[in-house]
Amino acid sequence: MNRRHALGFLSSGSALAGAPHQLFAQQTRGLPALKITDVKVILTQPAGDNLVIVKLLTSEPGLYGIGCATHRERPLAVATAIEQYMKPFLLGKNPENIEDIWQSGYVASYFRSGVTLNNALSGVDGALWDILGKRAGMPVYKLLGGRVRAAVPLYTHATAATLQELEDKVRQFIAEGYRHVRVQLAVPGFATYGASSLTSDSVQKMRPRGIDPSPVFEPTAYVNNTIRMFEHLRARIGFDVDLLHDVHERVPPPQAVQLAKALEPYRLFFLEDPFAPEDVHWFGILRQQTSTPLAMGELFVNRNEWLPLVQNRWIDFIRIHISAIGGLSLARKVQCCCEMFGIRTAWHGPGNVSPIGHAVNMHLDLASFNFGIQEENRFSQTTREVFPGAPEISGGYLYANDKPGLGIDIDEKIAAKFPYKTPGGSRGNDRRLDGTIVRP
Repeated sequence: MNRRHALGFLSSGSALAGAPHQLFAQQTRGLPALKITDVKVILTQPAGDNLVIVKLLTSEPGLYGIGCATHRERPLAVATAIEQYMKPFLLGKNPENIEDIWQSGYVASYFRSGVTLNNALSGVDGALWDILGKRAGMPVYKLLGGRVRAAVPLYTHATAATLQELEDKVRQFIAEGYRHVRVQLAVPGFATYGASSLTSDSVQKMRPRGIDPSPVFEPTAYVNNTIRMFEHLRARIGFDVDLLHDVHERVPPPQAVQLAKALEPYRLFFLEDPFAPEDVHWFGILRQQTSTPLAMGELFVNRNEWLPLVQNRWIDFIRIHISAIGGLSLARKVQCCCEMFGIRTAWHGPGNVSPIGHAVNMHLDLASFNFGIQEENRFSQTTREVFPGAPEISGGYLYANDKPGLGIDIDEKIAAKFPYKTPGGSRGNDRRLDGTIVRP
């Protein structure tokens, strides 16, 4: 029995109107429990990223759920995990038992907290919440406690090769209504994260013999360039717009400390990923050295990576890629834990998060008191055709459509028109002048 049938029954003057749980029990007694009857994996690439979508079908005609299991670099590994291991595990289970399915699925492989299986579990978990919302006749954020904000504030991305070009882009986004902008500036002659740049011939000639040509990243050039960038932007634009920046874990920890301290006068909204996951205990040092707000987490897959940062208040924003930790069920617990320590959310949300994953982010954002900011990804018209109901973006905000469940669907026929061009693979590697690999 669905929610609207129950409401209609209650309004009819039934003697059970004061006891809806008794009504539900009476109406469902003797009926078979809802079951998962099939698990489908949909692989599609309507834009540049290899998306992995899970679709769970149920024994109730027409009732299904969809979730995001996207791991852009290793999508076929996730698809295999779902088809070969998650599907047999799920068939016949009641999709309403979300917590039990998550916990049992998490330990089913014995070894856990690997990104491949976490993404597989995330796709299933999102589909389960979608089913629950559809059965209840409510959007998922209402199942999480309801709205605490009307829409979700976004930050957008401004990248450029020159300071003037970057300034112009920031001004354009301000005119469009954005109050938060991530800024990334190319380093002349060197490779740079977040801004298109090529290693110049003069830089390649600075390298020792025996190194194959490759993009070259040097931390000192990057750090100096970043400080100049913020000095320019604050002098020309002022302090009324919140600026963000992503280090992307590329510099040695002592230089990350120097950078965070040097940027204090420019009052960043946050400085993202100053350290690699292998160096997270440096946050204990950095927190004592600077007041620059710090964000971390998009490569985390295990709770023991983020818990020390939260309980010690070493960071200000948790920035987890939700599918990489196992989906909405665990992300909700991360959010609640962070709220107790005054840490805000800033879920990872670039193009390698599917529109379904963005819908999951949005529902959690709408219901979280300790929300901080949400990363924006602008969906192409083609992507919106593949994913009808994708969240609306307008004036620097993300809006829910208030349909039951996650409020988004996938058109499998259109999705099939965009097969993978490649099976995923490496993002490529930048190297130091001497040939040392740069993380990540």
